[in-house]
Amino acid sequence: MAVTMHTLMATFMLSLTGLAFHRTHLLSALLCLEGMMLALFLAFSFWALQFTSATLSPAPMLLLAFSACEASAGLALLVATARTHGSDHLQTLNLLQC
Repeated sequence: MAVTMHTLMATFMLSLTGLAFHRTHLLSALLCLEGMMLALFLAFSFWALQFTSATLSPAPMLLLAFSACEASAGLALLVATARTHGSDHLQTLNLLQC
C-alpha cells in the first residue's frame, strides 16, 4: 500500500509542477488540474479502503462530483476564451480589460 501512496503522491506533484511551469495554454492548465484531482480521488479511495470506515466512504464520491463541476466550468471558460480572444494562450488574456 505504501508504494501505491508514493505513486499517487508523485502523480500529484508531477501535475502540480506541470501546472506551475507550463503556463502557455489554458487547456494544459486544465489537464494538470484534472490530473491532480484524479490523484486525490484515488488517494482518498485507497485511504477509505485501508481504514474500512463508513464515514470515509462518501468522501471520494464528493470529490469526484466537485471534480466534474470543476471540469465543466473549466471547459466553459475555455470555450468562452477561445471565442472572444481567438486562442487559449494565457499570455493573451488581460485581467484588467473587460
